[in-house]
Amino acid sequence: MKNIATIAATLTLVVSTSFAVDRPKGPRSPEEVFKELDTNHDGKLSPAEYKANKGNVAYGDREFKNLDKNNDGFLTLEEFSAKHEKGEGKKK
Repeated sequence: MKNIATIAATLTLVVSTSFAVDRPKGPRSPEEVFKELDTNHDGKLSPAEYKANKGNVAYGDREFKNLDKNNDGFLTLEEFSAKHEKGEGKKK
């Protein structure tokens, strides 16, 4: 019984440590965030990809439309990065 408890404790420690290692420390660059959101790796963000991490879908819709400067229905890295250059992506 002690062996099972020891194995379970070890697995818990290994799993929790592996998640901690994967998380970047400090603020991430717009390029890193863009790459993470671009789930189909086509070099642009669809509205669905952009809003996947937004808690408020209505806010995500408005924000997406404001960022999509050429109104093509997608965000390029340049359009996405402009948000961060203006300071809109920084938490206060």
